[in-house]
Amino acid sequence: MITDSEELDTGIDDVIRFENVVKRYGRRDAPAVTDLTFSVRRGELVALVGPSGCGKSTILRMVNRLVEPTGGRVVVDGRDTSHVDVVDLRRGIGYVIQAGGLLPHRTIRQNVATVPRLLGWDASAQQRRVDELLDLVGLDPATYGDRYPAQLSGGQQQRVGVARALAADPPVLLMDEPFGAVDPVVRDRLQTQFRRIQTDLRKTVLFVTHDLDEAVRIADRIALFSAGGVLEQFADPRTLLSAPATEFVVEFTGSDRGLRRLAVTPLHVEDLAKPLVLAPGDGAAYAATALDVDRGDVAVVVSDGRVLGWVARGRLREAARSRDARVRDVVQPFTATVSVRDGLRGAFSALLAQDAPLLPVLDGDRYVGALTPDVVHDALRRDVDA
Repeated sequence: MITDSEELDTGIDDVIRFENVVKRYGRRDAPAVTDLTFSVRRGELVALVGPSGCGKSTILRMVNRLVEPTGGRVVVDGRDTSHVDVVDLRRGIGYVIQAGGLLPHRTIRQNVATVPRLLGWDASAQQRRVDELLDLVGLDPATYGDRYPAQLSGGQQQRVGVARALAADPPVLLMDEPFGAVDPVVRDRLQTQFRRIQTDLRKTVLFVTHDLDEAVRIADRIALFSAGGVLEQFADPRTLLSAPATEFVVEFTGSDRGLRRLAVTPLHVEDLAKPLVLAPGDGAAYAATALDVDRGDVAVVVSDGRVLGWVARGRLREAARSRDARVRDVVQPFTATVSVRDGLRGAFSALLAQDAPLLPVLDGDRYVGALTPDVVHDALRRDVDA
């Protein structure tokens, strides 16, 4: 088991804590979970990742006592769960599973209101909460509230499942491969939407997934397990991918973990390329000479801080044969731009999708530099050396 001492800090911000937890399903069976100790901080999303049969779902279900540990203890919000009434415990923990786990004979509104109704909320409070949560997950209450689960798509059912889990405003949310049953396009949208919701609500979340890319995209920290529920590494996504702690982690993250790191490596203005900047009214002959002096092949055309496009040395030289030619006459528009607040993954994808050899990076509407393949490489190397 590989951890950092600070990651096992059991301070007051730890909402979920596993202390030397063991789970066996028979006396002679190998443990499903082996001497597990780690904690989840308040407002943190921790993804549990590993191969099939490594105990991820078992670990998750020990939090709400759907599975009881054989040894050790699970602590939620400072209370040993074995000493808490199981019904009271579960009412304070949201739970989301594949396909949403919705009741097929109840409307969407009734499904979302399940826990508030059990808690005795009055009808008006239930309705307000349902409407609020359906709006939060992007479903119009007037359109979807009176439908039944079978009338919704898989992605819509998953959103209802998230809304139902949040209905009583639980401090802890357990999610067991919630997006695993939908197609990749819908999964991508659900991940984006859930990350936005989590940013706003800051729930304490344990999230089981078999998809490392999903974990890298949405998690604050990742707990990676091998067979027997052995915790191999517990770290933030960048550390997991740039500094794997064991040979198992190296093998599981794969030879393409460098590409995965694009999703968690930020853009920094100081790392961006600074190609020659030209104004649209500059003469073509002057611009061609300036590019020669700059020893560049491409210039970015900017007016009042706004990027207009790019121009190559060859086109400038050709245009310079005409005394009156201007940069604006040969400028080529970019097909995409990215924000300095975006990660490298989306930016690199946009760079590859266009013909230009660089991609302009904006701070708001203002041009601040360019992304090139060399910038991507240097940013990834800096991440490793840091």
